[in-house]
Amino acid sequence: MGIVKVAAFSISLDGFSAGPNQDINNPLGLRGPEVFDWFFKTKMFNKMHGIGAQGGSAGIDNDWAEKSFENVGSWILGRNMFGPIRGSWGDESWKGWWGDEPPYHMLVFVLTHHPRAPIVMKGGTTFHFVSDGITSALAKAKEAAQGKDVRIGGGTATIRQYLQAGLIDQMHLAYSPVYLGKGENLLSGIDLSSLGFKLVERVYGENAMHVILRKA
Repeated sequence: MGIVKVAAFSISLDGFSAGPNQDINNPLGLRGPEVFDWFFKTKMFNKMHGIGAQGGSAGIDNDWAEKSFENVGSWILGRNMFGPIRGSWGDESWKGWWGDEPPYHMLVFVLTHHPRAPIVMKGGTTFHFVSDGITSALAKAKEAAQGKDVRIGGGTATIRQYLQAGLIDQMHLAYSPVYLGKGENLLSGIDLSSLGFKLVERVYGENAMHVILRKA
């Protein structure tokens, strides 16, 4: 039976997963890429984005990046993870940050308040837009996963919603050695202990500390 999980989600030492002032030119916000630097350096990142098999490191961080894709049967994304557009979809020309062939290769459910027809992309990715809430999106994602895991990909606000609703079973957080000071804080005001999470594993990689939190 699959679980609902967060995997390889980057976070600064002071708790931020994205910087301020996110827009089309700064999708991770100002200084946000610093939090994801560990991932950008891996072979897995190069493989995902077709940069080339020879690029990137193959160490501990890469092992954790690869693990994050294991047994995933579907994804859930917040609207900001899909694109910078706010409000109505307009002419619907925007099809995501990733070009014609996104790195998901499976069904992806995007949370939104504005309905939109599914988008079929190259490589097996289909974006479905869910406008009736996080529980509906999760039900659809579980059905699509067919017994595999559902990965909550982010962004920060989406993970917070699922955490506060008690719907996440496991989290892999990758702590990067950087302080952002401001932006989107993942865990502010959230009591993980009260939600039943326990620290079950901690591993130091080349550029991040990998923490596994699992609900008892």
